[in-house]
Amino acid sequence: MRRLFFHICFLTLAPFLVCPESLESPEPFSSGLYFTDAARMAVQASPELRNEYSALTLREGMWAAGIRSYLPRVSITASEDDRLSEVSPDSFNKNYSVNMEQLLWDGGRLSLSRKMERAELKLAGSNLERMASDIADAAVAAYRDVLQGRSVLLIQEETILSLEEQLRVLTQEAGLGLVRPSDLLEAEITVALAAIEILSLSMSLEESEWRLMEKLGIENLPPLSERIDTERSPKLPDVVMARSLAESRNHDLAVLRHSIVRRQTELKIASRSWVPSLRLSGNFALSGQYYPLSRYSWSIGLIVDFSSPWLSGNTATSFGWDPPYDRNARIQQTVTPAPDPAAAFSVRSARLALANELTRYETTLREVHIAAERGVRMCSLLDRRRILAREALELEEQKFRLAELKLNLGEITRIELMEARLDYAKREAALIEAAVALLQAERELERLLDLGPGELSLLAKTSDKSGDI
Repeated sequence: MRRLFFHICFLTLAPFLVCPESLESPEPFSSGLYFTDAARMAVQASPELRNEYSALTLREGMWAAGIRSYLPRVSITASEDDRLSEVSPDSFNKNYSVNMEQLLWDGGRLSLSRKMERAELKLAGSNLERMASDIADAAVAAYRDVLQGRSVLLIQEETILSLEEQLRVLTQEAGLGLVRPSDLLEAEITVALAAIEILSLSMSLEESEWRLMEKLGIENLPPLSERIDTERSPKLPDVVMARSLAESRNHDLAVLRHSIVRRQTELKIASRSWVPSLRLSGNFALSGQYYPLSRYSWSIGLIVDFSSPWLSGNTATSFGWDPPYDRNARIQQTVTPAPDPAAAFSVRSARLALANELTRYETTLREVHIAAERGVRMCSLLDRRRILAREALELEEQKFRLAELKLNLGEITRIELMEARLDYAKREAALIEAAVALLQAERELERLLDLGPGELSLLAKTSDKSGDI
């Protein structure tokens, strides 16, 4: 089970090695915590995932043990019958027998049933890989929340230092009677509000760090080596490729395809329920009154079982030899009329269930196509939003530098300069927010297409190279 657990963990976490937001990391924590480390630790720390893997291992063991259904069923019987009589000789009969029964043919129902069970196990394994991927993604998302919180907090701390410096100069000017007391009071309120904002951001950051440590299963958060790249522009596939990938790789569609196969198998089993099954039976017995037992007998037979809503039963034939002189043959028939008339609707019910699954698949396929197209366009829009936020930040920086020049020329007040500095800080935070929103949208699209982190850009690059050739 441990080997299976770590094997699937490796398959789940391997895509994080090519995440465009991460660098090649050496040994864990030698230079800080990377995205790959966070994903691996979160998967290993999840008790729910370990329990599910243990349950899957048990189910696979039970399925493997089910091969016993194809093998002969052997039973051993031993009995002694002692009888004391006043008018006849006493008897001390001893009997030992070995009985064997082997399924010869059942119309393929057993094989279909085991194939369906195996497909269920394969789907359960796929669901566990998806669960591990969800846990890893949640840890990486919590990591990004911490990075975003720290970046915004750093921006606000740099901003309040600038505001405090302006407040210090304004206080000196107020002492010289160069500014109005109301302007000084307004500046103090501005600095106080900035300090409150920093306190709020610190509390939010602390909560984000606590959530990350909880997901990683640690008590102290190591240094974080990743950074939010506000300059990164993702490579996206075209809409046609995204729709094609979604149709072939989407997890929900794969589950529905499995459900369709299962319904088809159930329909086959229901359609073949009337097909008789053949069983071979055999018996070998030793008997006598004293040890060693001196008499033996054997028999071999064929049993035909049939079942339908209106008639069920079996026919058994056998023949044998009771040495040295006796031979025997037997035919036995059992018939039960109308054992389960309601089962006559099982085939129609199976057909209806299959039709429902096909309808669900078609509906979900349309939804997935729409979601894939929307995901590509959303990533493009968010990338454009990031670019606009970057341009707005550059303009705001120029505006702030111009405000400093105007202050030196006496065209604006120091309060207006402080407001310009706050506007610049808001633009910086908006750029961080736009970059994080783009990363989240890109990951959502990758999840829709059942791709690992960063595989979307790699796929788009591969497609571009193929198109150039």
